[in-house]
Amino acid sequence: MNVHQMALRWACLVCLYPLALGGSTHLPNGRKRSKDVFLGEKTRHKHGGRIDFKMKKSDSTKSLLIKSEQLLRIEDHDFAMRPGFGGSAIPVGIDVQVESIDSISEVNMDFTMTLYLRHYWQDDRLAFPSSNNKSRTFDARLVKKIWVPDVFFVHSKRSFIHDTTMENIMLRVYPDGNILYSVRVTVTALCSMDFSSFPLDTQNCSLELESYAYNENDLMLYWKNGNDSLRTDEIVLSQFFIEEFQPSYGLAFYSSTGWYNRLYINFILRRHIFFFMLQTYFPTMLMVMLSWVSFWIDRRAVPARVSLGITTVLTMSTIITGVSASMPQVSYVKAVDIYLWSSFLFVFLSVIEYAAVNYFTTVEEMKKLKKSTATGLVPTTYNTNQAMAFDGCFHDEIDLSPFPELPTTPTTDRAAPPRNSSSAAEPAPTEGTRLWRRRSVRHNLKFIMSNSYMIDSYSRIIFPLAYLLFNIIYWCMYS
Repeated sequence: MNVHQMALRWACLVCLYPLALGGSTHLPNGRKRSKDVFLGEKTRHKHGGRIDFKMKKSDSTKSLLIKSEQLLRIEDHDFAMRPGFGGSAIPVGIDVQVESIDSISEVNMDFTMTLYLRHYWQDDRLAFPSSNNKSRTFDARLVKKIWVPDVFFVHSKRSFIHDTTMENIMLRVYPDGNILYSVRVTVTALCSMDFSSFPLDTQNCSLELESYAYNENDLMLYWKNGNDSLRTDEIVLSQFFIEEFQPSYGLAFYSSTGWYNRLYINFILRRHIFFFMLQTYFPTMLMVMLSWVSFWIDRRAVPARVSLGITTVLTMSTIITGVSASMPQVSYVKAVDIYLWSSFLFVFLSVIEYAAVNYFTTVEEMKKLKKSTATGLVPTTYNTNQAMAFDGCFHDEIDLSPFPELPTTPTTDRAAPPRNSSSAAEPAPTEGTRLWRRRSVRHNLKFIMSNSYMIDSYSRIIFPLAYLLFNIIYWCMYS
């Protein structure tokens, strides 16, 4: 009995052992499957199905872009061609908002401007269905896949689209196919300036826009809102006052490609004069008036008057050089050049005036000295040291007052030539005859040479009056 029970137990164990091993082996797999099912349901609930997590990050942005491209049917059209190719010219409206004028260079004859350039056109290929009639806005990534106008700046030297933090490009597409394309750009363009009235000048500059590839048969540029298409922020410049901003329109012809529509942004700049009054005109006036101080200094004080004259001349040369260094090398005379060189002439003439005074004084004293020596009436107090006074140096001991007239002696009476009796019968020359004029000029010249101190007296009046008259004429002409 016991043997039969033991045999039955062993038979049951042998039969149940494989089942026990199979159940324990498939239990982890069952758990794994249940875990997979749990994760799958969680992922399906969140994303609508099981996806590969490694590809999720790279595919999300791509899928959105593909949706936009599919909505606009970009792959269905050839955007290398303009809208309506083969038909009439496509109208492209332009709207500009000037943000700032960054700099204006007289030396390079250019200006730098930052602006918002907006384009408006219609492309039926980008029309899309919309229940709420709302537009869609995109950045620069989609702009590279569609057709946009190829507007460029004529006579530009440098230009760039701002790219901080992203490219400053905006594309807005409406359901009916109307498009707004806006860029923020900084451009440095040429401005042909006329400096004939500098610094009392007014400059007319313009920024010109034109299509590069499409002539008037393919693309028509126009100001979208007329004169209201050009708007400006409050712009303040250091040296200029902006008088006017005005848009205009024109055509440009190229012999090889034809006529092109061209838009102009015209603005008038009037220069502020106060800066140049402080830096150029006032110092120049002071130097000219300083040169007049020598007219009140004793003509025998050679070191004082010469040093004053040379100082004013060198200062004027420095002012002229500084102004010329900040200006372009033009071949015509500017208004500031006329003023500076005329003032330099007044300073130079004040130095020449003293040279004439010193020369005439020396000649006058030498003649008196020779005359006194010839008659033997040299003063007993005269010595060789006093003769140094005639080299132009100042000496307190010498008296340059005119010598008294010599008394008439019998020797001088006998030496006098006899008068011709016939000359008394000749009539005296009347006024206005050539003989009278020649004697009058010679007489005046001799009088001035014999009284050289009068040159300083006349210069004290003539120089200021002449300079005042020059300033009146100058400011009336250029202001």
